Amino acid sequence: MTILGIDSSAVSVGAAICVAGDSPKVTAEGFINNKITHSQTLMPLVQSLLENSKLTLADIDAFAVSVGPGSFTGLRIGVSAVKGMAYALGKPCRAVSTLHAMAYNFPLYDGIICAVMDARCSQVYNALFEVKNGSVKRICDDRALMMNELKDELDDKYAGMKIMLCGDGAALCHDRFSSDRIMLAPAQMRYQNGVGVCLAANDYPDIDAAALMPKYLRLPQAERERLAREKR
Repeated sequence: MTILGIDSSAVSVGAAICVAGDSPKVTAEGFINNKITHSQTLMPLVQSLLENSKLTLADIDAFAVSVGPGSFTGLRIGVSAVKGMAYALGKPCRAVSTLHAMAYNFPLYDGIICAVMDARCSQVYNALFEVKNGSVKRICDDRALMMNELKDELDDKYAGMKIMLCGDGAALCHDRFSSDRIMLAPAQMRYQNGVGVCLAANDYPDIDAAALMPKYLRLPQAERERLAREKR
């Protein structure tokens, strides 16, 4: 099965084409982290990967996309792109957790993966995973919590265990947590990307393009501000 995976959940955007199986093969991968809006970069990136792989969209068997958590605008762009491609071709989609996909960046690491995305206001989007012998096991659901709450949990429940921080909030957490056993993932492995989405897609069922939707962990800022005004 040939899968096109897309991540547009943060400032960076990534896409990849992978052939699924016991030994997945990455056919093509692209990653852009230059703050240009995803509406300008995503589809040209996908087209470039297809052209350089000598493939067309018709050769793709399934479309996978990170559906959240992440940037509200970024998620909508990625999900909308996949919905359009999959619907036009009558192909299935797979809705992948952004945080789950990041854990697949570390197949040779044995330990706890702490995937964190900066949610602003000292909050992070987070999930924890255990990686062992190349297998990824989810420890907790995706969640939004205060950074100090995450630090307390890592110090309490996972004392003495080595922990790898990844995601666009990893450096921020690493600076605040200040622990020798909590490591910052190398830059080339730290961020969400299309390959991770493709690999994680094996853990998700096929869904129809019409059912594909972003999954937000909290309300958009405009909605939060409106509710706060009404409460006052």
